[in-house]
Amino acid sequence: MKALIVITGRGMGGDAVNALNIIKSLEDINIQCEIALDVNASGLLFKKNGYSWHKVPVPQAGGHAATKLNIIKAGIKTLNAVFKTRNLIKKLKVDIVVGVIGGGAIVGCISAKLAKIPAVGIIDTPLDTKICTKLNECIVLPEAGLFKQKIIPKNVHKSYFPLTKRIGKGDIEKAIAKIKELDKNKIFDETKPSLLFSSGSSLFKGTMICLSNYCKYLKENNRLNDYNLILIGTPLKEEYLNLIDEKQVINLKYINWINDLYELIDLAILTDDGVMIQESIACELPAVALTRVKYGRYHNMESIFSGAILESELDQGNNKIDEALRNLDNLKNNSKKYGKEIISAGEKIAKIIRKEAEK
Repeated sequence: MKALIVITGRGMGGDAVNALNIIKSLEDINIQCEIALDVNASGLLFKKNGYSWHKVPVPQAGGHAATKLNIIKAGIKTLNAVFKTRNLIKKLKVDIVVGVIGGGAIVGCISAKLAKIPAVGIIDTPLDTKICTKLNECIVLPEAGLFKQKIIPKNVHKSYFPLTKRIGKGDIEKAIAKIKELDKNKIFDETKPSLLFSSGSSLFKGTMICLSNYCKYLKENNRLNDYNLILIGTPLKEEYLNLIDEKQVINLKYINWINDLYELIDLAILTDDGVMIQESIACELPAVALTRVKYGRYHNMESIFSGAILESELDQGNNKIDEALRNLDNLKNNSKKYGKEIISAGEKIAKIIRKEAEK
């Protein structure tokens, strides 16, 4: 059996991570996967994992932050994308198409419809939810409003984000060695608690502001030397790095050994979206979820993972981080309620896709 996975974005993090974990789960049940990325995608994540890909247009409207103008522009581009993807489907002779989030879900599902083969849409935005649920089977992820509804369409399945099977199985010694290698200012102290700041593969300004504020707060209270402050991700704009003093922060930049790093971290300060929140919960790693960092979006992850994370607006960051540090044990214990279902999400998604392909 063969599947075509159509993926939105740059192929670096976020949606690409979800897609890669779905691919791994499909391969575990002997489904061969072909990958299609946007023509301008770097595909860095797939390249590092030994995958090649096909190039098709995958328009983006902006996900949760999509404007009416961007939706119209993406809609026009989608016509061309759909026909090129349909041709790829015919050429590869796949049994099913899996469209992954946003433009990937929309292009994948419409193209499959035109090619007259089954499809499953992995949906997570208002636009892909509106379109794909009218076309075929869909799997809705936690960021989508539909996920929080008690009554959903019969062709829609709820699932947490799919995670790698290696989650929670990192090597703390490898993490320590890597940090010492990358810590140019030699400020890392493995005897101190470590705090991680990240908004995913791309660093957003809000995360940098939160880190900057917390550094100033710690300095004012003579606590700056109490913690290892670790930053990961590539800034969307280089100027964001001016917000922090790199003599106070261990900036690891983009890394591909996050599972090892999780074993070291005592508290993660993340954004209230995406894979990293679930990864932290699966690892029983306490987390603060910063809201409205990414284009003003608010996903209310605290309501989905009640008791396992603390939610915070940017201006509350210092107090919420300290509150989390005082309640690490409670946050860890509450994470255990969700761990098993989170870790099995990839397997669940793969079984839904196989069942649809076999119809």
